[in-house]
Amino acid sequence: MDNRIRELRATRSMTQQELADAVLVSSRTIISLEKGQYNPSVLLAHKIACIFDLPIEEVFIFSADDEPEPVKK
Repeated sequence: MDNRIRELRATRSMTQQELADAVLVSSRTIISLEKGQYNPSVLLAHKIACIFDLPIEEVFIFSADDEPEPVKK
């Protein structure tokens, strides 16, 4: 899953630490998110989207590769 966190932070002149403080996570979490090394929980994604006053879908970009495989019975 890709995201626009770095871009959105830049438009608000917000540091990684400021965003981390606002959503109650470590700056390492924000760094990992921006690098695409970590997918956030729904709650964290919601908090980040609220900070930027955007729907989750405009912050986090979902692709077909992100879809789980269907369960085979």
